[in-house]
Amino acid sequence: MLGVLVAGLTPATAQVAMAAGLPLPYGGGADQVVAVVVDRPDATSGWLTGWRRDGAGWRVELGPAPAFVGSAGVGEASESSTRTPAGAHRLTESFGTLPPLPEGRLPYRRVDGADWWVSDQRSPLYNTHQRCEPGTCPFDESASERLAHVGPAYDRAIVIDYNRGPAVPGRGSAFFLHVWTGGPTAGCVSVDAPVVNHLLSWLDPAARPEVLIGVG
Repeated sequence: MLGVLVAGLTPATAQVAMAAGLPLPYGGGADQVVAVVVDRPDATSGWLTGWRRDGAGWRVELGPAPAFVGSAGVGEASESSTRTPAGAHRLTESFGTLPPLPEGRLPYRRVDGADWWVSDQRSPLYNTHQRCEPGTCPFDESASERLAHVGPAYDRAIVIDYNRGPAVPGRGSAFFLHVWTGGPTAGCVSVDAPVVNHLLSWLDPAARPEVLIGVG
């Protein structure tokens, strides 16, 4: 279920909570941070909390809400593992089979049967979104995700910008924050659908949002 919004934190209390809850010391430029914290590296579930920085410091605006991570836990990701990549990663775009939310501000792509995420390590298109009809794609379709055919997990999803600038073959691809389907993932972060919708309504590109993933 959707985590309750936390109200009434003083700036000092928020700073203490920030230090205790975020998986990494945060000195980045984001004014919105989505913290995904597990209690040990091999844990497959944890908590997601949305933080916003303003003139008074940091405050909680979402959560904590339960979240699943990869079935191999959190740490160094790769194409051959089911581990969720630890660290700080930008959140710059989103997609889904459902229509965009009217209040959403992240760029949103509504996907159909011609939308793919390339996980073919031999392709120069590795870890990018591409559009092509099945059987015509310039990459190994069997090693890639046909996004509209994944199911409810991709009703709506937020792209985690891990290994994308540029992508290094083998370091892992197709990491998203998506709707959960009842258990650990292949490396993505998953939360209940209302939490995904709340995030899409809340995240603002002008705030340079990031996700911080780690052990707390």
